[in-house]
Amino acid sequence: MTAEVQQVIDGFLEQNKLKLQQGLRKQLLKKRDILEALQKEGFDVGYTTVCNYIRSKGQSQSPKEAFIRQVYEPGAVCEFDWGEIKLNLSGKLTRLQLAVFTSAYGNYRYAFIYNRQNTLSFMESHVRFFEQVGGVHSEMVYDNMRVAVAKFIGPHEKEPTRALLELRGHYQFQHRFCNAYRGNEKGHVERSVEYVRRKAFALRDDFTDIKDAQEHLNATLNKLNDQKQPSSGKTANEMLLIEKSHLLRLPAAPLICSEQEQLRVDKYSTISYGTNRYSVPDHLVGEFVEVNILSDQLDIFYQNKRVATHERCYLANEFVIEIEHYLATFKKKPGALPGSVALASNVYLKALYTDYFRGEPRAFIDLLIYCREQRISEERLDESMHRLFDVKYGQLTVEKLRALLGNQTDPHPINTDDSICLKAKQQLLDISKLMN
Repeated sequence: MTAEVQQVIDGFLEQNKLKLQQGLRKQLLKKRDILEALQKEGFDVGYTTVCNYIRSKGQSQSPKEAFIRQVYEPGAVCEFDWGEIKLNLSGKLTRLQLAVFTSAYGNYRYAFIYNRQNTLSFMESHVRFFEQVGGVHSEMVYDNMRVAVAKFIGPHEKEPTRALLELRGHYQFQHRFCNAYRGNEKGHVERSVEYVRRKAFALRDDFTDIKDAQEHLNATLNKLNDQKQPSSGKTANEMLLIEKSHLLRLPAAPLICSEQEQLRVDKYSTISYGTNRYSVPDHLVGEFVEVNILSDQLDIFYQNKRVATHERCYLANEFVIEIEHYLATFKKKPGALPGSVALASNVYLKALYTDYFRGEPRAFIDLLIYCREQRISEERLDESMHRLFDVKYGQLTVEKLRALLGNQTDPHPINTDDSICLKAKQQLLDISKLMN
């Protein structure tokens, strides 16, 4: 325990203090994590030495919970639970949810990050996990989470939610609930949530967005699943290979995890879902549209054609706007463009207008209409602008940009078809006819 080692440990303990002040109690570094970090930095130090030093600094650990050792057959049991994490996404502290799965036989762990612990996230996480492992465990184990338990019938009886019943019916597994306040009856997953959360986010909690955080989580889980376990001498990945021949087969198609609503388009050419508003093409004002709701996305249809797709917003009272939905109106009312929410919502186009088209809204609108008709992406438009500046063609104009862009369509056109959704809607109609 040299002075240099002490200094590094003190730094980790100071990080823990800061995390406590931020309410990140569940993402603290434990003694074992500090030891692993020291060893990665090349320090030759033992676990007992680290524990003794931390104890001398007055840093105590919470009492350990006892778990009853169980014996499991391959492919028999998988445990699920939620865990909360707090991450800095683009500098903003954001509360997120971790959906964690653990195979009881081989301790294979996998997890997914969501904004909320809601029904769609619950169902989608199961579909993704079953696809990940290539099969379905015979029994899924849950605690008394509200997305799985509809109501309590008696002291030990619970009624499953419709979402859980749909998952059971589609994937043919059985389920089991733990007794109230006895999450440790599951055996593994309470420990797994805490373990995955620490290993993935105790040392790093700054990311650009959820996608970036999920990629980091996947890399961490792959490393954890590739480590040999003392009990078996095999890795979780090797144990999963043994399990695969015992798993239930996946159905021919995954379960579609979505909800449908019919909403009216208001005078601002938006629909209201939750506490937020999402834009649709302006010719649909006053019309009813079908909305297909996913955990992270809204697909909007009119007369069985998709007219808009938005990333789902989990903030409150926000406008999620696409400027191309208002081009027909801007063509008639160009003076409304500079101060519009539609322009302010797109950082790139706002800067483009301010820098090069200020006072010329009609020319700017014509450019946007041309880009939409020719399916020209922002990346391609930006590339063409830089080419004009590189060859010094003088003042930037719409005519010069059109000449450079030509009439070629974007190499990656937007897919306006959604055959899966349309097929699902037709199946629902057929089932409804049978019920009637």
